[in-house]
Amino acid sequence: MQALDQVIAQRLDTSVAMIGQVARYIIAAGGKRLRPALVLLTAGALGVASADKYKLAAVVELIHTATLLHDDVVDESTMRRGRPTANETFGNPASVLVGDFLHTRSFQMMVEVGSLPILKVLSDATNIIAEGEVMQLINTHDADLDEAGYLHVIRSKTAKLFEASAQIAAQLAGVNAEIEAACATYGQALGTAFQIIDDVLDYDGDAQEMGKNLGDDLREGKNTLPLIIAMQRASAHDAAVVRSAIENGSTEQLQAILHIVRSTGALDATREAAHAEALRAIAALAALPGNAYTEAMRDLASQLLLRRT
Repeated sequence: MQALDQVIAQRLDTSVAMIGQVARYIIAAGGKRLRPALVLLTAGALGVASADKYKLAAVVELIHTATLLHDDVVDESTMRRGRPTANETFGNPASVLVGDFLHTRSFQMMVEVGSLPILKVLSDATNIIAEGEVMQLINTHDADLDEAGYLHVIRSKTAKLFEASAQIAAQLAGVNAEIEAACATYGQALGTAFQIIDDVLDYDGDAQEMGKNLGDDLREGKNTLPLIIAMQRASAHDAAVVRSAIENGSTEQLQAILHIVRSTGALDATREAAHAEALRAIAALAALPGNAYTEAMRDLASQLLLRRT
């Protein structure tokens, strides 16, 4: 991870001061670095010695950072990881344009690796992520979104980059199609579980721990799995309360909605859905060699269910 940080620092070097300033601001805010860690863990599990693994880990982190910059503008977010967002600090135009720079810089780095299959996976993933963001925008304030629609969005918007992170490491290792597919499955399942738990925490987390406000998804009109399940299980009156909050992007009834999602068992059911995805990720690891890296990937899938931030 230290080698990754060095690569990122080098590739943020530019003669345009604002680009470096905004990019370093959001990267310095921290974060879990799960996507680049997934590149490095998968590469380690498959015995990759090439320094290109650090470059590819940096690529996925830059892509992810670019999407965060754009997301915060679209969502009009003011807090991320416990401090003001880049758009709150530098303004929307700077955030959008620096996000564009990070995307284009990541593609420069992909080309340097010199692998057409890797370039295809990452370019396809970036396109699917953009489609997922637009789908989420279309679904805003839609109280009729069902579980299948919800999963389709998060597997595009969030899980796709996890999937690509593991898959490109497998391609760098030159493994057979079966192992490559297993790595991709692990990444997709891990990313899906990650997003499902993230959506649980919007109704069952600690605002100070998370670095964002409880109920932010509701304020943005996002209908996520806890709300979908709660509306299915709640009384007609309570379901109407949740529906109205989604349609209006209102947190005025947040305390009532928190009670509804908890009393209906919607949070437990959502955690069970995440648990099923984590088990799917762990099952995919059976195709990989047994070593400390593979064990760490297994632990990562298990620990994901316990996250509070």
